[in-house]
Amino acid sequence: MTAQPLKGIRILDLSRLLPGPYLTQLLADLGAEVIKIETPRLGDYARLAPPEMGLGGLFEAVNRGKKSVAVNYRNPRGREIFLKLAATADVILEGFKPGSVNKWKIDYDAVRAVKPDIVYCSLSGYGQEGPYRDRAGHDLNYLAVSGAVALNARAGEAPLPYGLPAADLAGGMLAAIAILGALVG
Repeated sequence: MTAQPLKGIRILDLSRLLPGPYLTQLLADLGAEVIKIETPRLGDYARLAPPEMGLGGLFEAVNRGKKSVAVNYRNPRGREIFLKLAATADVILEGFKPGSVNKWKIDYDAVRAVKPDIVYCSLSGYGQEGPYRDRAGHDLNYLAVSGAVALNARAGEAPLPYGLPAADLAGGMLAAIAILGALVG
């Protein structure tokens, strides 16, 4: 793509696995500078996928062209580093269990104190509130709870998961649209 409508936009990506990294890859493809922030040692779980430990195919596919840094934002020094980076960002994406960023003091209010006009996206499986907020949030869970998996079965046979992670991809795309709206609106 030659047009880069998001050139000059900086995004900090704290997400892992698929929906969040896919979202920020879409925005990077539109010209945004994306800095992937991983925790030391473990990093993004997608690194564990084949074909090579540490450089999984899924990880490479949705993190190409991004900058990367390891920061332990769960301790005071790491939090200080994170907030310095946040002060230079336009968008922050996190995909943790609801309440985690509050516990680590890197939530919206903490970031807004250093960057008042930040766009802060929390991408969680079942939302930040409600009865399912603490449930495991992965593609197959969403499809099963919604009833979509049941639609993928022949009469008299057990349902099968879809061949592609439809809910993860849709979640990433919809959150990307929300971020684009927040940036222009």
